[in-house]
Amino acid sequence: MAYNLIADAEKQTEKAKDLARARQSLIEELDAINVYEERAQATTDEKLKKTLLHNGHEEKEHAAMLIEYLRNNDVAFDKMFEEHD
Repeated sequence: MAYNLIADAEKQTEKAKDLARARQSLIEELDAINVYEERAQATTDEKLKKTLLHNGHEEKEHAAMLIEYLRNNDVAFDKMFEEHD
């Protein structure tokens, strides 16, 4: 389910809006990773495969940056990383 920031935007603080933006962006980066990896696995063209895997790798960097942002700005999110085994 995609989050609709516009629907409840007037009820949220700016921080809550930013966290929602970051989480939605993370969802989109993870989806892009899946798309690139699926396409890379499907192609028989090695040059295209290399390019798609490279693009997917960049999306992983973006996802990591968003996770870092969330950890630094959402105490409960960060706590889950600390408590997770």
